[in-house]
Amino acid sequence: MARLRLLLAAVMLGTLLLVPATAQAAGSPTIPVVGSGPTQTFTGSMTIDRFVRQGNQILAVGTLNGVVSDLAGNVLTTITNLAVQLPILGTTTASCAILHLELGPLDLTLLGVVVHLDKIVLDITAVPGAGNLLGNLLCAIAGLLDGGGPLAGLTALLNRLLMLLG
Repeated sequence: MARLRLLLAAVMLGTLLLVPATAQAAGSPTIPVVGSGPTQTFTGSMTIDRFVRQGNQILAVGTLNGVVSDLAGNVLTTITNLAVQLPILGTTTASCAILHLELGPLDLTLLGVVVHLDKIVLDITAVPGAGNLLGNLLCAIAGLLDGGGPLAGLTALLNRLLMLLG
């Protein structure tokens, strides 16, 4: 089942970016979704309800309907109104710089002991993502003064376009 979800997510992401949406009666765009794996195929559609910003990604939120079939065409599973959230853009940054510290060479002579320390460079970087609780927290804190960044404006624009379609 996990492989099926990964297959569906990959297919829908590619379809979402490449196939133009068609207006549905309710006003939400419906995107045809097709894909195949080594032993299964999927044919269906995704209805986009809205776009949301989650961390440093924009997600299309909606429902998925379709059928999973084997290569002979036998229906294995019917998917009806499955709630999905799919990233439509990759992360804007793979990591967040938290601290960059450079110390020059240090020499210490104390009671006949000489300590020499060469240049030290300390970089602390937070990596956001699923399961990276501390990385997500530090990146969120580091971005507090960014005013939402470019994704906030893009998310608002995509939601306005959805409203115009409806």
